[in-house]
Amino acid sequence: MPALAMHISNGIIDNRVALLFAGVALAGLALCFVMGRRELDDRLVPMAGLVAAFIFAVQMLNFQVLPGVSGHLLGGTLAAMLVGPYLGAICVTIVLVVQALIFSDGGVTALGLNITNMALIGTAAGYLLVATLLRVLPRRAWALTATALAASIVSVTFASQGFVLQYAMGGATDVGRSLGGIAAAMAGTHALIGIGEGLITAITVGYVAKVRPDLVYAVRNLQRAPREAFAA
Repeated sequence: MPALAMHISNGIIDNRVALLFAGVALAGLALCFVMGRRELDDRLVPMAGLVAAFIFAVQMLNFQVLPGVSGHLLGGTLAAMLVGPYLGAICVTIVLVVQALIFSDGGVTALGLNITNMALIGTAAGYLLVATLLRVLPRRAWALTATALAASIVSVTFASQGFVLQYAMGGATDVGRSLGGIAAAMAGTHALIGIGEGLITAITVGYVAKVRPDLVYAVRNLQRAPREAFAA
C-alpha cells in the first residue's frame, strides 16, 4: 500500500521508465523556463518565492485517507493561479527537489517521475480548468473560490493517474492490485485529498485576490472583469 502514495520511491518503477520520464520532466521544465522568463516582472519574482515556501509547508501535512494509504497536498493549482502555469510548475519542482535531496521524500531516481506527475501534469490540469472556468463563470469573488476548489480536485486526480500510467509501463513492485484497482485507489484517494487542497487553495487565493488582486496571475490574465469585482 505505501506504493500508492503520490511521492514515488526508488524501485517502484523500473529504471528504464524512470529515465524516460526524467527526459519528459527536463523537456517540460525547459519549456517552463523559457515561457516563464517572458512573464517575469517585479510582482512575480517575490510571489514565486512565497508560493514555493508555502507549498513546501503545506506538503508537510499528510492526510490519512484509508488504512495504510496517505497523501499530501500538491499545490499545482495554487501556484498556477498565483504566478501562472510556467512559474507554478517551476515552484512545485523546486519543492520536490528539496524534499528528495534533503528529506528523502520521494526517490532521487524517481525525481523525473514525481516532477512529471506533480509539477507538470498537476499544474497543467489545474491551470487549464482555471482558464476555462474564469472565462465562463460570473465575474465575482465566489466564482474565483469555486474555480480554485474544482481545479484543485481535478489537478490532484490527474496527477495521481500519471503514476498509474508509469506503473503500467514499468511497475517493478507488486502492490497486490490489478492496474484497474490501482487506478481506482489512486483516483478515489486523491480526489478526497483534492478537496482538502481545494479548500486551502480557495481560501488563500480568495484572500490575496481581495487584498491585492494585482498579485494574482489568474485575476490579471484570465479574468476580463474589473479587479474590484473580487472584493465583493
